[in-house]
Amino acid sequence: MSDALIREATPDDAPRLREIYGYYVENTVVTFEYETPTIAEFRGRIEKVIGRFPYLAAERDGKIIGFAYAAPLRDRRAYDWSSEVTIYIDKDERRSGTGRLLYGELERRLRDMGILNLYACVGYADEEYEYLSWDSPKFHRRLGFETVAELHNCGYKFGRWYHMIWMEKIIGDHVPGNAPERKKNSEI
Repeated sequence: MSDALIREATPDDAPRLREIYGYYVENTVVTFEYETPTIAEFRGRIEKVIGRFPYLAAERDGKIIGFAYAAPLRDRRAYDWSSEVTIYIDKDERRSGTGRLLYGELERRLRDMGILNLYACVGYADEEYEYLSWDSPKFHRRLGFETVAELHNCGYKFGRWYHMIWMEKIIGDHVPGNAPERKKNSEI
């Protein structure tokens, strides 16, 4: 298991988080973005999330080696008990246990907020290619996520069409006629 320290990310972490994310934008189909956002854009993305949802950084020896965050599944009130989750690990830190550690803490915080369902949007292909492996779906399955939808040929990057799958993990009880109190990240 990773020896990383998990902490709340801040907008000041934007340069390092962007650096980690940039590798995936420029070299993989893990994200369907074509261009790495500017530091200012990345900072704005962090600011949009924090307060309402957790945005976590994994740090070892003072250096951020990964990050994970949650966001609304959709911006409609009925979705308040569901959240989309996202994770990126420094390319040289993959398979170190940091991802499991980050997602574990993210899940704990989301459960404390009253979130019941987690969703991950994952790039996928029928075969593994140099730009996209099956590592992300395998990782999510090991953590208890199941594939619940597949969108075919919905993303085009590096001269090829890719699928996208939605993976789901239920982390709370759905009691008929009663939804748990829903809190913001800043309230837990």
